[in-house]
Amino acid sequence: MPDIPLDTSEAIYIGSETGVPENKIYFELKWGNRHGLIAGATGTGKTVTLQNLAEGFSNAGVPVFMADVKGDLSGICQPSEMQDFLIKRAEIIGLEEYEPQAFPVTFWDLFGKQGHPVRTTISEIGPILLARMLELNDTQEGVLNIAFRIADEEGMLLLDLKDLRALLISMAERASEISSTYGMVSKQSIGAIQRALLRLEDQGGDKFFGEPALELSDMMRTDLDGKGYVNILAADELMHSPRLYATFLLWMLAELFEELPEAGDSKKPKLVFFFDEAHLLFDDAPKALLEKVEQVVRLIRSKGVGVFFITQNPADVPDTVLGQLGNRVQHALRAFTPKQQKAIRQAAQTYRENPKFDVAEIITELGVGEALVSTLEGKGTPSVVECTLIRPPCSKLGPTTAEAKRMALQADGVGAKYDEGKDRESAYEILQKRAEKAAEQAAKAQEEAEKSKPKKRSSNRQSVTEAAIKSVVRSMSSSLGRTIARELIRGVLGGLKR
Repeated sequence: MPDIPLDTSEAIYIGSETGVPENKIYFELKWGNRHGLIAGATGTGKTVTLQNLAEGFSNAGVPVFMADVKGDLSGICQPSEMQDFLIKRAEIIGLEEYEPQAFPVTFWDLFGKQGHPVRTTISEIGPILLARMLELNDTQEGVLNIAFRIADEEGMLLLDLKDLRALLISMAERASEISSTYGMVSKQSIGAIQRALLRLEDQGGDKFFGEPALELSDMMRTDLDGKGYVNILAADELMHSPRLYATFLLWMLAELFEELPEAGDSKKPKLVFFFDEAHLLFDDAPKALLEKVEQVVRLIRSKGVGVFFITQNPADVPDTVLGQLGNRVQHALRAFTPKQQKAIRQAAQTYRENPKFDVAEIITELGVGEALVSTLEGKGTPSVVECTLIRPPCSKLGPTTAEAKRMALQADGVGAKYDEGKDRESAYEILQKRAEKAAEQAAKAQEEAEKSKPKKRSSNRQSVTEAAIKSVVRSMSSSLGRTIARELIRGVLGGLKR
């Protein structure tokens, strides 16, 4: 490892070599955009390693984003309680400057319960990621692509789920016309998409779509002392909807890639993104999506963004992505089955060997809070792997108090912008006006037809024109009209509940 002083402007102090406290292990900040991996079995210390790296980046003025899957990362907004086992670890590794410290935190929550709401619009997330979120097949995804195309051509914003529902209803009514222009659009496919939207809504996904949409610049801030904000996404409830979780984080990466300018190599990254439970991103992912992930991970480093994947086993990450993760912290792995033993041998082969120990053997013997660490150094080559005792964090281990979280939410400066939702004119309102206009025109045509009829004996039979007009009115009222009425009633009831 390079001989670097404990200086947060240059490197993050990770820990010391096991049994050799004077050999301190650092992670150079200039390699922060070359991505990394934190792996290990449950209970081996991955969360503490993640917390330490987040503290180091924050002290260096680098904003951090991370998902709090278990609900125990929020304590980073409070100083450490300096428990005896933390003080003892600091003494063992020779950490003389161990002092409690709090860090600036912004709490976020897709459901708006444990933090500021995180929203994006249907249009911004796009048909590919939305199809992944809804678990659509190829045919249904094709229909969804047509829906987005129609919305663009007809100047309709798709902001939330009611916009997309209204558009799908309109497409079902115009299925023959649309099919002749764009290809087959069946009512069965539209019905399947609507059912998938209902499932997403039942999981709380409807709260994710709407305005004001998240501006990524609000996650890339520093406080008055120059510390980078640590953005914590409450994900304990979100994990019950793994597709929503994985798709949201992938959307964030894609947005960062599209919005940020080229940065090249710099002394430190602009933002570091920690992707916990990374296997959820890759499980059952279609080839096209995997290629998208690989592309984003490969290219986003040029925008100054570092991505760390946190998972139980390196085998959870595809080789095409794993090969781009130059900074690695490997906690203990378990080998109870032949498959697990094979995975350990494969993981060991990815490290630059250390003559002091056998990597494949020691991976299963690591204690809690101990890890194999290899980071980039010199001209970007991996360092020799070291068996490392991870330093204790300076902030509180475990969840924060309700009062501390409330104070952090009031002090972060973004609550006024995101806490209250907005609903401007979009596809739903446009289609509602069209339906009302069509109904008015139909009624007017019926009235004109009545006036032009000769005064003869009354008859109960309808003319062809009357039948056609009534058919249009019934169609408008039976589908889109019912949806509009239902949404209005929900709004009224929602207001009463408040």
